[in-house]
This record gives sequence, C-alpha cells and structure tokens, in this order.
Amino acid sequence: MREERINLKIGGMTCASCVRTVENALKHAEGVLGVKVNLATETAFIKYDPKKINLDKIVKTIEDAGYKVLREEEKFEEDEKEKYIKELKKRVLIGFVIGAILLFLTYGKFLGINFQKIPYFLWIQFFIATPGVFYTAFPAFKKALKSLYNKTLNMDVMYAMGIGSAYFASILATLSLIPENYIFYEAAVLLGAFLMLGRLLENIAKGKTSEAIKKLIGLKAKEATLIKNGKEIKVKIEEVKPDDVFIVKPGEKIPVDGIVIEGESYVDESMITGEPVPNLKKEGDEVIGGTINKNGFLKIRATKYAKDTLLSQIIKTVQEAMGSKPPIQRLADKIVVYFIPLVFTIAVLSYIYWRFFGKVEFISPSLFAFLSFISVLVIACPCAFGLATPTAITVGMGKGAEMGILIRNGDALEIAKNITAIIFDKTGTLTQGKPEVQDIVVLDGDKRELLFFAGSAEKMSEHPIAETIYKRAKKEKINIKEPEEFEIIAGKGAKAKIEGKEVLIGKKEFLIEKGIKIESKIKEKIEKFEKEAKTVILVSVNGNIKGIITVSDTIKKNAKNVISYLKKKGKKVFMITGDNKRTAFAIAKKLGIENVIAEVLPNEKRDEVKKLKEKGEVVAFVGDGINDAPALAEADIGIAIGSGTDIAIETGDIVLIKNDLRDVITAIELSSKTFSKIKQNIFWALFYNTILIPFAAGLSYVLFKWAFRPELAALAMAFSSVSVVTNSLLLKNFKPL
Repeated sequence: MREERINLKIGGMTCASCVRTVENALKHAEGVLGVKVNLATETAFIKYDPKKINLDKIVKTIEDAGYKVLREEEKFEEDEKEKYIKELKKRVLIGFVIGAILLFLTYGKFLGINFQKIPYFLWIQFFIATPGVFYTAFPAFKKALKSLYNKTLNMDVMYAMGIGSAYFASILATLSLIPENYIFYEAAVLLGAFLMLGRLLENIAKGKTSEAIKKLIGLKAKEATLIKNGKEIKVKIEEVKPDDVFIVKPGEKIPVDGIVIEGESYVDESMITGEPVPNLKKEGDEVIGGTINKNGFLKIRATKYAKDTLLSQIIKTVQEAMGSKPPIQRLADKIVVYFIPLVFTIAVLSYIYWRFFGKVEFISPSLFAFLSFISVLVIACPCAFGLATPTAITVGMGKGAEMGILIRNGDALEIAKNITAIIFDKTGTLTQGKPEVQDIVVLDGDKRELLFFAGSAEKMSEHPIAETIYKRAKKEKINIKEPEEFEIIAGKGAKAKIEGKEVLIGKKEFLIEKGIKIESKIKEKIEKFEKEAKTVILVSVNGNIKGIITVSDTIKKNAKNVISYLKKKGKKVFMITGDNKRTAFAIAKKLGIENVIAEVLPNEKRDEVKKLKEKGEVVAFVGDGINDAPALAEADIGIAIGSGTDIAIETGDIVLIKNDLRDVITAIELSSKTFSKIKQNIFWALFYNTILIPFAAGLSYVLFKWAFRPELAALAMAFSSVSVVTNSLLLKNFKPL
C-alpha cells in the first residue's frame, strides 16, 4: 500500500475540542491512515492512501467540520496569521469601547449621572449593544452553529450559549417580559471582548512557540542560478533537479545539497555543525543546502531535490514530531471528551440549585442562578488542556532543532526522565571511527626511510589501515614509489618489492610466518602498544625490521567528560563493540567505563539491549544509526549520532546532527525539561478548572457572599490559556550543561 504524508495549516482551531473534532473527522474519512493535530502550531500531520483519497477531499473534510485549510505557501500562511491577529485586535477594541460605553450608561448613577431617566433608555442600550455583540462574538457564533450542524460540541457552543443567554435575556427584559434585573447588555458585549482578547493573546503567544521552525525555514534559499546552455538562469529552488549544475557567488546561500565540481571557497555550515569556523570546500566535496558561501565562487552539481535536502528533512522531522503525543497527553484527551458535557451539566445543576433551593440575600435567586449558569459556561474552557502538551512539545522540539537535536516523537520526552542505563557503541560513537597513525618507532635507519618503504608498500592496498599509513607518508611529503611487485595476504599484511628490496608489512604473526626473527625487546614494545588498544604494524626490509607503526581509532573530544557526568547522575554506562576484549577494555579504561560488552556482531547488539531491559533497566542506546539500527529500535530510547547528509537514514528517537557527544546529555536534559513543562501545564489546567468552576457555580457566594460575574469569568478563561503558553515559552531559556 502506497502512503503519502502532508502537513496542513488549519485556521479556526481554538481549543482541545477543536483538535478532537478535526482528528475525528479525518479518521473517519476513507483512505486516511493517521492524523495528528497540533493546536499550538495549528497544523495537521496526515498520512493517507492516495488511491483512496486525494488532497482536495482531505481539505473538504476539514472544511466540512467547520475549519479553514490554509495553502502551503509559507508567506501566505504568515499573511493569513497577521490578518487574523489584526482582525482580533479590531474586535477586541470595538468590544471594549462599546462595553465601556454600556458600563458608563448602566452604572453612571454611582457617579451622579442617572442615564436611566432618559426615555427609551433600554432600547438605546439595545441599539448600542447589538452591533457590539454580533461583531465581537461573531466568530464564536459562526463556529458554534457549524459545530451543532456537525453534531459535535465544542467550547464555541458554550461561549455562544453564555453570550447569547446574557444578550437575549436583556432583550426579554427590554420587552418587559422579564424583570429589568436581567439587563446584561454590557456583560454580553464584554464577554465577547474578553473571549477575543484571550484568543488574541493566545495567538500571539502561540506564534512565539513555533519561532524555531520559522528560523529553520528562513535558512532555506529561495532561488538558484542554474547553468543551462552556457547561460545563467534564475529559478526557484523547487525547480532544481538532481544533476542540474548551478553556481553560488560569495555571500549567497547554497540552494540544495550537492557536490562541488569547480571552484574553492569557505562555507559557513554552523547551522548544521554548530562550529563558527567556516569549512573549506573544493572540487569533490559535498555541500549542504542552506549553508552560506563566504568568499569564493562555486560551481555545484545538485544531488537532491529541494524537498529532500538535509535542511528540508530536518524541518519535516521537527514538524512531524511536533504533532506527536506523549502518553500523558492521553489523559488530557480523555478529559476533553467528557469535559464539555460535564461543564454543561454543572451549569444546569448550579442554575437549578440556586433558583429553587439556594438562599441568596442581596439578589433574587433566579437572577443569581442565571449569573451562575452563564459564568460556568464561560469560565470552563478546555483550551488550557489542549495547549498543555502541544505548546511544550513545540517549544522544546524547536529549541532542540536550534541546537542540532531532533527529538522525533513524544514518547521520548516521557521516557527520558526514567533512563537508568545508557549503552554507547564504540566505533564512530565514542571514537572517531577513522584509524590514525599514533606512533612511529624507528628501529633501523630514519623515520623518512621507514615511511618511504611503508607508504610505497601500502600504496596498492585498499585496506583502511594501509590507506591510513599511505596518507601519513604523503602528509610527511615522502616521495612514494610504485611497487615493482605487490601481493596482499588477507588479514595479515602485504608483500612488495620496492627498489629491488623485499618489503614485508603487517602483523607480527605475518612476519614470523615469513621467517623474520623478532627480538624480545621488540616484542615488549608490541605488547605495550597492544595494551594501549593500538594495532601494531611491523615493517621489514630484506629481512631486517626497520620499525613499528601503530594505528588506532581516536577517542572523541568530550567523550570522557560525558561519561563522567552520566555516572555522576546515577546512570549505568555501558560500552558495546565488535572489537576484541583487549582493545575494548583499553578504550573503556581511558573513558572510565567499567561495563564493557565486546566481540559482538552488529545484529547481536540488539540482544544485549534486550537483556538489560529484561533486568528492569530503562535503556538508551547511542549509536551511529546505520549498522546500529536494530539496537536503536530495541532500546527504550535510540539516540542516533548524525553525520551530515546521512540524517535521512538515521533511525533513532533522537538524532544528534552535530556529531557532538555532549548533545547526548543535552538531549536527555531537554527531553526531561519539556516533559516537566507538560506536567506543569496539565497540573495548572486541572487546578484552574477544579478551583474556578465551583467558584463560578456559587462557591464564591457561600464563602464570601460575592456573585461571580460573567465578565470576570471570561477574563479568567483568557488568562488560563495564556498562562499555559507562557509557561511553555520558558523552555526557550533552556541552556545546555
């Protein structure tokens, strides 16, 4: 079955029940395989079968549910957002101006001005309030009707009932059908104004949660200069195809990933590597789309489409991750399902109690009951629940992306705080993964002579160690010669004739096998080097050992400090490798790791992870993401060390783009901090509703002889959502240890 994925921007979502409405509508559409909606970013991540449903039908399904789908162009989305915020500002301003006028008219008697003596005073209020109510609260009324048409309940229905009750009760009082005590024109207008104020503040705050994604998108180039038929042609980067040739001038962004075919220049790759020093790029070097050409002219052959570049993959990964839901979100989702019916029931019960059974001193029971009914409807908004998780995830994952850390799913956030054991793969993770010459010990002759014979003998070999020795000889500017004869002895070494002399190069066993005598003092040196986890290569010329060259993989910068920190935090640290035990324990000793698992094949690493899990450990596996894929998948959290454009094939729950081991600590700390914010947000959302709904239902009168006004309820409702978003935004202050 073919599967396609798309991110759609959705306008008009205001609370958790809106998210549920959109998700349910799409889940019931044939051909939709999965959907995750993020309220904070107002984005739906949808997986679908293109044979059963197309994009137009998906859009229609969302719009039929009462919401607007914005086009994918980023500029259009920004314009729509700005337009919506301007509209909200206008509604808030008009609402508060009209509300203030009505308040002045209603309560002017306390200032010595009794407007109520004016003829047709109630009708004057009616004509002032009506445009204010319908203009200010129009979005809520429209969505409420759409929701009822679709047989769903959301908070817009509750708001519309609250505002509508106050407004229509006022009309009935104006018509003298009920007492004048039920005049709430100013309350109806101010309810709408406070509702729009809450949405305005919420949208401004939500815009800040996704700033990291906007920054990443801003890194992308917009155009490319293609070379076609010898001419320079400006095109949009979406038009660039693999194998197209383009040029990049000094100061320009590289449009897509590619390979330099001409020119030389320093390129600022800090957005990927985190390193401020530009890297020199010349013919044959890979370059990454979005990085900046600093000073030279480059001609580049494209290797990827714009949508497949490393930067595009990072943006897509973060956007998809922002739509994920950690297990704790299921609690909030369950609460929201029952929340609105429960609130409506509480509102009705509070009305019945105060209307028929409660005793109120300074106001009529029916009026107090009416106020309680409206206040409960207005104050009980599940927006805080809906925003609790997505705002924290959006800010946390965005912050991670800024630092080169991609957290791929919400589960990782929840598991990170519980990690008890961390397994590090050795090669390519704790070490550089590239052998380097460490020691050159001359036993006969001089260093240049030794490197001449060793480099010339290894010139024809493709073995990684041979290549390392050859490169070292070239680095020392040795005049390497082509061997007259050359033979590789697999797993042992090589035999060559250079300038008429027989050269043997390889392990001691190989030389002994060829009849070369190794003195005891040489054996002592070999043993010493092997204890240091170095591979020992002997070089013999015409039966005489000229010297020893040692090769080893170097430990990564900061590896020892990272291990030390994790151990201080009480984590059990393991190193796993396919190397022999002597080498493994030597490396582990340098790093301060006591738990070593050596001589395992790549497919056996998964079994070792499983064994630790069976012992009750919560396991994180840190590997290179390629041959470690089974172990990364088996671990509770897989942390993949990224390396440039290989990001596409990484399989971890967390991907560290910069290849810096310190980011292992940063990733775990950031995940834990983000999850802590989610817990705080959900706690405050629960606390807010647990405390304020009873107050709105009449507890304020029982305790303080004070009626909870609907306007105050609307203000409290707005504050609850904004406070949750603001708490999440504090994650922006997260700093790596």
